[in-house]
Amino acid sequence: MARAKKARKYTISAVSEQFDIHPQTLRLYEREGLIKPSRSAKGTRYYTEEDIERLELILNLTRDLGVNLAGVEIVLNMIEKMKQMQREFETFIQYIRDNIGQEILSKTDSSKSALVPRRRSGIVVREKRVSGQ
Repeated sequence: MARAKKARKYTISAVSEQFDIHPQTLRLYEREGLIKPSRSAKGTRYYTEEDIERLELILNLTRDLGVNLAGVEIVLNMIEKMKQMQREFETFIQYIRDNIGQEILSKTDSSKSALVPRRRSGIVVREKRVSGQ
């Protein structure tokens, strides 16, 4: 049986070196609620791969695009809302596949289960126009 791969964690000094930023900047991002590293029993900050990805996005927004921290917070919140909407949409699609699709397949009358309505007889109804209006 294979062991589950242990998630890698990085200290504040390792992250600050990797991204060439001061540790105080990381602490500021934490105070602002932009990143949330885990803590050891003694209070040491540990950054996960997910924290690192989020930090990369923050640095891209601030360094490359000139977005301030208030703007970064808005962007991060919008990304989270979009992810939530995506999860809800996928749940809805799965519900449709599981329930509605089965209803269509289980119907025995082909006229009721047709996805495209059948054509009616060749009767065409035309509107009567009144001239002079």
